[in-house]
Amino acid sequence: MEIKLAIDRYDRHFPFFDGSLSHSFDFVIRPFQVGQSATLQHGTDRHELFLDGQFDVAEFSMSSFLAAKTRGYPIVGIPVFPRRLFSTSQMWVRQDSDMTEPANLIGKNVALSAFQTTLSLLAKGDLEFHYKVPWRSINWKLTTKEKIPLEHGPDVSVEFIGDRDRLGDRLQAGEIDAFFLPHPPSNVMSGEVPARRLFVDPESEEKRYFDETGSFPIMHVIAIQEAMVNKNPDLPSQLMEIFHSAFDIAEGYYADPNWSMLPGVRHQFERDRERFMGKAWPRGFIANRSNIDRLMRYAVDQGIGAEYLPPEALFAAATLET
Repeated sequence: MEIKLAIDRYDRHFPFFDGSLSHSFDFVIRPFQVGQSATLQHGTDRHELFLDGQFDVAEFSMSSFLAAKTRGYPIVGIPVFPRRLFSTSQMWVRQDSDMTEPANLIGKNVALSAFQTTLSLLAKGDLEFHYKVPWRSINWKLTTKEKIPLEHGPDVSVEFIGDRDRLGDRLQAGEIDAFFLPHPPSNVMSGEVPARRLFVDPESEEKRYFDETGSFPIMHVIAIQEAMVNKNPDLPSQLMEIFHSAFDIAEGYYADPNWSMLPGVRHQFERDRERFMGKAWPRGFIANRSNIDRLMRYAVDQGIGAEYLPPEALFAAATLET
């Protein structure tokens, strides 16, 4: 049996592409590097291609996964989470802005990608439930069309403005007061448009968030076609084992102090291990249940999830004891 796998090429996924990953199961994994929004080696629109049946297994945005599962799409999750981000470090304002905390965003114009992307879901949810800043008190400016059409109530201010690449110019001109994106526009990253993160010390805020919530927020999950799981009940557990092996190989890269072009990457590796007590990437369902549940509650509050489903309903039954 051949399994067509669509993933991005992070360090923890290198082993799928470079031949260093092996297993003894009765199937062959054929990996494809497919982007979610950007075009990668084997294309783009990973979610759409997976839902259309062109891939058997795929890395999936957690927000899109929750939206799909609560609307009855025939997909099954396994508790492998290959991408995580803190929303606190993805909130950007002008360099000369006097805003330094979430409460300063009330009444402001804040740009996102789409309303329902995972970073957008997480940031709005963190504002509401962690920082006690109602996300409905902010005017949201969207730059990307929604994957699943959403209807917003009259108390939600949402406007589609498009042109994500122009967000740096809009920030500089005062058309927006902030943007929440994991990938800032090129003219911001180059320094042409001066910008900074909302929090003056974002790393300290990340650590404070981690200490208070106990989690490094999940961004992506691995999903399998339900029909394939029905035919191969052991597949979810087998794939979990393979992904965890890939993570082990990737972690070993950092034993070489010059594995990365970044001169200080080994020091950062050691600092982060101490900062998060080696618990930033917990494995399995049990250790991640509260993280999953938090995102589900955010999704329902924002209308991204059609209904609340307990985390156990999202994943293959064979993986729930992990």
